[in-house]
Amino acid sequence: MLQWNIYEISSQTHKLHGVKCRGRIRKFANQSQINLLTENASDIENVVRFAVLVDQDPSEIIDFIRSLFNDVKVTKVETNILNPVLSKLKINKDDRYEI
Repeated sequence: MLQWNIYEISSQTHKLHGVKCRGRIRKFANQSQINLLTENASDIENVVRFAVLVDQDPSEIIDFIRSLFNDVKVTKVETNILNPVLSKLKINKDDRYEI
């Protein structure tokens, strides 16, 4: 199975939701041939999350994001996650669920 690292993008001065942030990041990843997932966080205001495969270097994406928003903070928040849900991180904790 594919494993993903999850990153959070936040900004104190720039609005990140409703400004096509996810779409621009996705388009950049597609043009750069980088596997990427991206979603607005629903559990933290003004946060966008993205995930890249664990063997991929995220620096090209992070540099692109910083070129869009000069004060942006990018933080790795999860590692080695299978089938990640980006909108709410707690959903990625398998021990919360029984099947």
